[in-house]
Amino acid sequence: MTIWQLVAFVMLSAVLVGISWRTLGNPRSHGFYRFFAWEAMALMLVLNAPSWFGDRGELNQRISWVLLSLSLLVLFAGVYQMRRFGQAGTQRQDDELFAFERTSQLVTGGIFRYIRHPMYCSLLLLAWGIAFKRIDALIVLLAVLSSVLLWCAARCEERECLAYFGDAYRQYMGRSWMFLPLVL
Repeated sequence: MTIWQLVAFVMLSAVLVGISWRTLGNPRSHGFYRFFAWEAMALMLVLNAPSWFGDRGELNQRISWVLLSLSLLVLFAGVYQMRRFGQAGTQRQDDELFAFERTSQLVTGGIFRYIRHPMYCSLLLLAWGIAFKRIDALIVLLAVLSSVLLWCAARCEERECLAYFGDAYRQYMGRSWMFLPLVL
């Protein structure tokens, strides 16, 4: 790691701490695990930055760009559905949630009809898209680590949703996939 990569990682980490500071003291919160997944992705991003625009004809670069593009599509679909139908408001006073996460209405349509966690799916696609830029043992380890941490975050979020939405969320869990339809 060069000094510039170290500086970039420290700067990214500072931003992530600024975004996540409310959740860092609560290991039972989904934001706690999400922060560490973001950290692993930030490290991958910094380490793979020199390879970011490598030979676009290489298979790993093509896979990377497909995963990164899918990541954006899934993210935008999920945020749009949550903002439009989730009725975020003052009913949920959990300070650890971002404003768009404070939904008072369970969203089960659109992309949420198929997957419960499109934002985490987006982050998984992002992590692996970054990893495919330049594949080596450390990068694959970081991608696997971020995937496990995102799974932990989703499990914590499901516990939070069960506490808030009750049986409606339990039924929704029975008819939807966690991240990827027909896979996980």
